Amino acid sequence: MPTFEQKAENLHWFPMWRTWFSLCGLCKLPWNDVIPEDNKDTDEPAKVVKHMNWYAEFFSAVTGRSSTPDDLITMSEAVYNFQRIFNLRMGFGRRQHDTLPYRAMGPVTEDEYISRQKRYDTQLTDTHHIDISGKETAEKVAILRKFREDEYDKLKGVVYQRRGWTADGIPTIATVKRLGIDFPDVLEILKENGVTA
Repeated sequence: MPTFEQKAENLHWFPMWRTWFSLCGLCKLPWNDVIPEDNKDTDEPAKVVKHMNWYAEFFSAVTGRSSTPDDLITMSEAVYNFQRIFNLRMGFGRRQHDTLPYRAMGPVTEDEYISRQKRYDTQLTDTHHIDISGKETAEKVAILRKFREDEYDKLKGVVYQRRGWTADGIPTIATVKRLGIDFPDVLEILKENGVTA
């Protein structure tokens, strides 16, 4: 996934698909662990399209409501966005709350850096074009972490845009209307948090 847009698409789609399994009380095992032989020949092998279609047919048969895989994703989007708005109501649900633990950005300690020094030095020199000659390990750790934190922040912005959220991570009015969750209380919460469009 070389671009932020491709990463954002996957960070949108896969959580929505997995949310749908939880909404319906179904196991995802048949979707991604039992893969059709010809799956590798599809346009999007990571999505296991045959199984997505099967789940849509299954849902349609059980509910009597004709549904496509995109419809299943939209169901999850409504829940996911509603949860986000509920979190907002409880004082969370903004960009500042979407952080990773310090440990996840690695390297955390100088010892960790030293244990994988060749890998980390290569990232600094080849990927980030930093001259590391004469730099202490602590300085290299700080530089690498800063790059990673900045990249994560950029990715958040692209993911928010893909999800139809503001730059602060709040669903827009257009998003809640598209998902059919534009209830008066929801619109009021958005308005209280500066979202009016």
